Amino acid sequence: MSTWTARDIPDLSGRTAVVTGANTGLGKETARELARSGARVELAVRDEVKGRAAADEIRADVPGADLHVQHLDVSSLASVRSAADELRGRHDRIDLLVNNAGVMYTPRSTTEDGFELQLGTNHLGHVALTGLLLDRLLAAPAARVVAVSSVAHKVRSRIDFDDLALERGYDRVAAYGRSKLANLLFAYRLDQLLRAAGAPAVALAAHPGVSDTELTRHSPGPLRLGARLGGRFLNSAAVGALATLRAATDPDARGGEYYGPRGPGEAVGHPVRVLSTEASHDGATQRRLWDVSCELTGVSFDL
Repeated sequence: MSTWTARDIPDLSGRTAVVTGANTGLGKETARELARSGARVELAVRDEVKGRAAADEIRADVPGADLHVQHLDVSSLASVRSAADELRGRHDRIDLLVNNAGVMYTPRSTTEDGFELQLGTNHLGHVALTGLLLDRLLAAPAARVVAVSSVAHKVRSRIDFDDLALERGYDRVAAYGRSKLANLLFAYRLDQLLRAAGAPAVALAAHPGVSDTELTRHSPGPLRLGARLGGRFLNSAAVGALATLRAATDPDARGGEYYGPRGPGEAVGHPVRVLSTEASHDGATQRRLWDVSCELTGVSFDL
């Protein structure tokens, strides 16, 4: 089996990519390699100071990198709408949207719109962003939308439509798993709708395995210990980002596919096509979550 690396990314000159959460970790490494391959990259970040620092770091590594820092807080629908307006104002088309930003295992909290924080940030904010940028994605000859999920979509991740706010008992692990399952349900449903409409765009998903990023700061003790011990147990951010990059750029990747590390338990290693749970492919759940997500965000998809 050949090993897919960033060297396999094709020339992306003339293409525009938007990467959410691009100021650190997986998002920064994704933006770095897209820029290295010639793409114009929008670093869509909550903290613009950190975003500019990330852009400077990438430019030092990739002289001539075409980067722009865009303020975006995906936990805020107002911020999502503002960012989408600004992106649409700068770009007639967007070739690649990487929905990467997220939070993990956070204590109970809600977004300013009243959504449970992990679902609101990891899923609903990206649903809204994708819908608001849809016309620019459809203007590209072969756009891709990539949802960054997690192996955690397999862990206590049932979506209870009667308790999306988890008011009956908050469990941060279950809340995170549910948000990552939602990422997959959304990506698969989006790809189905794009295909049915004959649209020149596809949706895929990816996960980084267990990677050494800032997301581990709220993680249970064993995972934080693994982060301190380093690479033997975790992918580096650069390797973890490869699954996203493959889904985003591999000419052989197809809509509806899911990429992750090839190592044991999909925890570490270079990216291959992987399988997600039966629950992620449940058509009734996909359709219901789609409808609920559009209703909650107030964003519809013209497909």
